[in-house]
Amino acid sequence: MTRARRAAEILQKLRSVYPDAHCELDHQDAFQLLVATILSAQCTDKRVNMVTPALFAKFPDARRMAAASQEEVEDLVRSTGFFRNKAKNIRAAAKVLAEKHEGDVPRELTALTLLPGVGRKTANVVLGNAFGIDSGVVVDTHVARLSQRLGLTKHKDPGKIEQDLMNVLPQEAWTIWSHLLISHGRRRCHARNPKCATCELAKICPFVRTANAGTYRRLAYKEPRTFLAAPNR
Repeated sequence: MTRARRAAEILQKLRSVYPDAHCELDHQDAFQLLVATILSAQCTDKRVNMVTPALFAKFPDARRMAAASQEEVEDLVRSTGFFRNKAKNIRAAAKVLAEKHEGDVPRELTALTLLPGVGRKTANVVLGNAFGIDSGVVVDTHVARLSQRLGLTKHKDPGKIEQDLMNVLPQEAWTIWSHLLISHGRRRCHARNPKCATCELAKICPFVRTANAGTYRRLAYKEPRTFLAAPNR
């Protein structure tokens, strides 16, 4: 099976398994999503969603965020980790938006990545989820792990993984692909002890067929046994 064909089958299957897959960072507009995404670095979406209501109640847009003091923002985002640097980047990005973009978040990848604290991953999140623009594939730890296990890339570098995925996926699926793999990574394909025995992708997953070859055969014959824990890769 070619990578493109496997990707198409995975996409079709996961769309049916997770029809409601979506960005789990709470936001009301592009600016709020930009800030939430910056805060999500090395932090869970759940924790970010606990922090942003108070942050956005006080600083709901770029102009008011740009006018906030470093100490004010730090206090509100402290629990997300690396709070000093995050607060600095959020305020700096807001200042650029206020001064050069009339307070609006630009809809171009290059313009977004020129903002302080904003790389390609963050820009892809904002463009794909706030504007419906499929500019690339967001590669987080779940997407990287599953894409490797599913035989769609051999790389570990996020940039190279993204390029491999963009080569085998239709552009209109670039944004939803990340949400689908994140959902599956959280539910089934854990970093440790993936639930291969109940995985909807087991029959087309190279990781299952190689790491669990013997137990995969038992599953195919419907014997009442389960997969052994697959080693990490």
